[in-house]
This record gives sequence, C-alpha cells and structure tokens, in this order.
Amino acid sequence: MCQCVIYIVLNEWKSFISVFLLLLVMMSLVHSGLSQVKPVVTVKPDQRVFSGERVTLTCYIQRGQNIQWRYSWTRDGDTLYNTGNPYITAAEFSFTADVSGKYRCRGERSDTHTDFSDAVTLTVSALPTSTVTVTPDRPVFTGETVDLKCVINSDHSNWRYEWIKDSGKLQTSERYTVNTHTLSIVKVTESDQGQYWCKGQRDGRPNSSTSGSVYLSVKGKPAVTVKPDQRVFRGERVTLTCDIQRGGDIQWRYSWTRDGHTLYNTGYQYQYTTITTAEISFTADVFRSGEYRCRGERSHTHTDFSDAVTLTVSAEAQASVRVSPQPWLTEGESGTLICEVSGSSTGWTFSWFRDHDHLSDSSRGAGGSYTLSPAALQHTGVYTCRAERGRPAYYTHNSSAHTLWITGVSASVSLVLKPSRSQHFSSDSLSLSCEDQSNSAGWTVRRYTDKHTHTCAKQTGSSCVIDSLSTSDTGVYWCESESGEKRRPRNITVHDGEVILESSVDPVTEGETLTLHCLHRPTNSPILSADFYKDGSLIQNQTTGEMSITVSKSHEGFYYCKTERGQSLHSWISVRVSGQISVFHILSFPLAASPYLLATVVLLYKCYRARVSSEDQSQYAVTEEETST
Repeated sequence: MCQCVIYIVLNEWKSFISVFLLLLVMMSLVHSGLSQVKPVVTVKPDQRVFSGERVTLTCYIQRGQNIQWRYSWTRDGDTLYNTGNPYITAAEFSFTADVSGKYRCRGERSDTHTDFSDAVTLTVSALPTSTVTVTPDRPVFTGETVDLKCVINSDHSNWRYEWIKDSGKLQTSERYTVNTHTLSIVKVTESDQGQYWCKGQRDGRPNSSTSGSVYLSVKGKPAVTVKPDQRVFRGERVTLTCDIQRGGDIQWRYSWTRDGHTLYNTGYQYQYTTITTAEISFTADVFRSGEYRCRGERSHTHTDFSDAVTLTVSAEAQASVRVSPQPWLTEGESGTLICEVSGSSTGWTFSWFRDHDHLSDSSRGAGGSYTLSPAALQHTGVYTCRAERGRPAYYTHNSSAHTLWITGVSASVSLVLKPSRSQHFSSDSLSLSCEDQSNSAGWTVRRYTDKHTHTCAKQTGSSCVIDSLSTSDTGVYWCESESGEKRRPRNITVHDGEVILESSVDPVTEGETLTLHCLHRPTNSPILSADFYKDGSLIQNQTTGEMSITVSKSHEGFYYCKTERGQSLHSWISVRVSGQISVFHILSFPLAASPYLLATVVLLYKCYRARVSSEDQSQYAVTEEETST
C-alpha cells in the first residue's frame, strides 16, 4: 500500500517536472522566435516627398499584435525617440519633412526586443520648379499654331498641368487644348498675345512652383506702304511695300491682291530668301487704281492679309497758284503765293516762275509757298509754278498765271473812299478820288475786276462815282498816273446780303486802336448783338454791334461778323510793325495832357499857315511884276 502511494506520488512529480520543463522549453522557444522578428516600416504619402510636406512612418510587427510594445526609432543609426505608449499595437511617427535619411524601428518589452526593421530611405526634395518653352521659337503670326510646353524638374510623375495667361486661368476649348505637358493654341490671334505661366499639380501633394512668365508675341497683319502717295497720277512710278514687322530670317513669300483678286506671288518671279519686305513697282495708269492687300506665306502657315490700301490714279497733275492775303500789295507789306497740286499734297517740291523766268530763290519758295517780305516794286509780275516728285522725276503741268501787283508808297497821293470802308452793300453808291497834296495832275482811278483792268466808268478828273454798286464791282482800285505809276490800292467787296463789316481800308499800325462795326442794310431795326470772328474763330460777342482792339502783329488776319440777319464777307486787316514815330505820335501825349498847350499849338500852326500864305502871295506878286517887266 505504501509502495503504491509512493509510486503514485513519484509519477505525479515526474509529470509536474515534465510539464515545467516543457513550459521552460516553450518559453525559451518563444523568446528566441521574437528576437528574430523584423518589423516593417511603411511611409505615407511616399518615400520621396517635398520639403514641408507632412510624413507618417508606421512600424508594424507581424504576429506581435497582442504584446504591449514600446517602439524605438533611428535615423541614419541615431536614436530618435521612444514612443513609450504601452497600449497601441502599431507605432506611427509623424513629422514635417525637412531632411532626408534612412529610418528603422524595432519593438521592445521588459525582457526582450525585436530586430530592427530594414531601413526605409526618405528623400526630401525642394519644391520642383517649372519652365515654359514655346514652339516655334520666334515671333508668331496670326493664323499659326503655337505649342507651349511646361517642363517640371522632378522625377515624380502623374502631374496635372495648370496654365495661366495674364493672371487668369486658361480653360480648354476648341482653340486651347492640353495634352500632358503641352498647351496648343490653334490659329492664334492678336488676342492670344500676352504673358503665360504654368505649374504642376498632384492630388493631395504640394504643387510645383509657378514657372517664370513667357511672353508670346503675336504679330498681326502686315502693313502696305505706298510711295510716293496713295493718290498718284498717270505716268508716275509707284512702289508698294509689304512690311511684316519683326519677321526675323523667315523665308517669306508674298501674296498680293487688288480688289480681292490675286495679283501675283513674288516667289514665282523673284528669289527672296532673307528679306523681310516685298516690293512691287509699276507705272501708274487708271487701270492700276484699286484696293491693295498683301500677306506673308511659308510652307506650313501664313499671316493674315493686311488692311486694304486704296491707290487712286488720276489722269494728270495740275498745279494752281493762290495768293494770301490778296494779289495787291503796297511795297513794304508782306504777301505769299501758294502752289498746290489738286488732289495730292505729299512729297512734292516746287519751282516758281515770274514772267516765264525761273526763280532760283529757294528760301522764298520752300514748301510750296513763295513769300515776299517785304514786297518791292520789282516783284510785280505774272507768276506760275510747277511741282515734281519721285525718281525718276514726275512733273505737273505749269499752273495758270497769277498776276501780283506791288504799288509804290507816295505820301502825297491817296485814294479816298466815301463811305470809307472796304465792304459795301449792293445798290449803294461809292465815291473814289485820288487826292494829291502836291497838287500835281494826271491821276486816274483804275480798277481790276474779274481778271481785267479798267478805268472807272464815270471818271471826272481824278474822281470816280459808282451810283449803284453790284457784285461785279468787287475788285482792287488804285490811283494811276499818266506815266503808269500805281499808288494806294484798295480792296473793295460788294455784298448782296444783309450784313457787312465796316473796317479800316488802310493797314493799322501796332499799338493803334482798331474798331470794327457790324452793319445791317438801312432799316429801322437796331443791331442788338453781333459775333466777331478772326480766321474762322469766334473772338468776341458784342451787344452793341461794335468791337475795338489795340492791335499787335498777331491781330493780322481775315475778319467777319455775324448777326441774326446773316454773315458779312471776309476782310483782311493788315498790321504794320511800328518802325517810325510820326509827328502826330510825338505830340499826342502832351496835346492830350494839356488843353492849353493844344490851343497854343493850334494858334502857332495858324500863324505859320498865314505867314506861308503871305509869303506865297508876295512871291507871286514879285513873279507877276517880273513877268510884266
């Protein structure tokens, strides 16, 4: 019995020892197996990230899910930190990427640890830059197709590309298409010209930096220039030029049209290889008139057609002469003859002739004007002009003749008008007389009207009276001696209207007061207001119908007035520069300052006249006595 018990006890003890040893072996095996487990490190979003991007590293230990691990991390072999969190089954290490490195992790517990994981390399790069390239790499012309390529200096793929023009995002359309990194613009127009940018985008990841801008220059239509002018004359040599601005070294061909019909392509007639303009030249005739356009062409594209330039070819060029201010001058005054070509004003040079003799004084005839300042008696004559331009020179016909009269100054002879004004109403009467202070005889009133010179019809001695004026009496009147001397020309105009301007018939000296009156035909209605104009511009509005100004040289010009009844004709007011001081001007101030002095001067003047008269009578008596003797 006892042996039996001992046997049972020994058997139980062996079983206990066997179980204990088995547990020890199992625990040893477990510890040995765990020490050989390698964790795995995972990276989000990627092992290649950009500086500033948020990165999460996860240490995952397979088959160790139920063990309360601590996690140890290293970067390039240096311990980073231990999370010390006993409750999580996976360790996450999050940070903002700034430097690259090799990251490892392992699991640890009180009595054991796993092996370190294999290293995971994290590469941190700066944000990728973008650049834009343009094809073709030259100025682009309207109608061409342009490709803009966005190049991002990054190994990353799966970029989406955003395009910006002049600070606005571009949307795809029929003309704007994006294929991976290329923006294509089909048939560019001038509105496509501007600054372009691009940048790369990826979902959930930082974008690339925005590229630098590229300016797309879109050249529009060529321009057609014409020499010598768009208005030419039959027989002139004409050159049309097709100018494609900034065309570089493109080998253009040029197409020309006239009134929409192809003229010719220069590539079929000439070998243009490096020039940037195309010229066509021809001798103008009436069949060459029309609208001309051009465009540049090359193998795969062409520019738009230029705007139309209208070439007008006239039969013949005719020059004409006009005189400003009037064809009658007194020596010392200024006058200008103007040569004009009807229908054209560009590129002409002018030649002047007097009495069919060529005038070589270029300073007087520059720019189509021949100026006489001061006018002299020898300038009187018949003037014509001719214009020329181009190489070879094209000449107009000589202009019709224009007579310019320069009359001498005579202090003793004057043409007196009654009423004393240059404008007169039709049906009014006008008296003209030549008054000679030297009492010499032989002066006659002459006139120039409608290209003819006449003696006044009702001439009585040196006077002429026109009882009823008509518009045919408009002209220039002067005093002429028996020897042909001409003195004191006056310009007379006769108006059929209701309003005339009363102005001085003589030139006004600087500093003097000029008074202008606006007159109506004789009626009972007063003039309530009048507008006064100089050279077409309103200068004053007067309620009295009268205007006064202290004149200077700048006041010289054409004047007229206007009321509710109508408008007067134009009258030229000539202003002389004050060069001499008359006796009257010398005496004017003291005479005005002292009435007594004025009375004294008058008395002295009367005494002087009486004495002269007495001496003349005595001399006459002596002469009579000698004659009778």
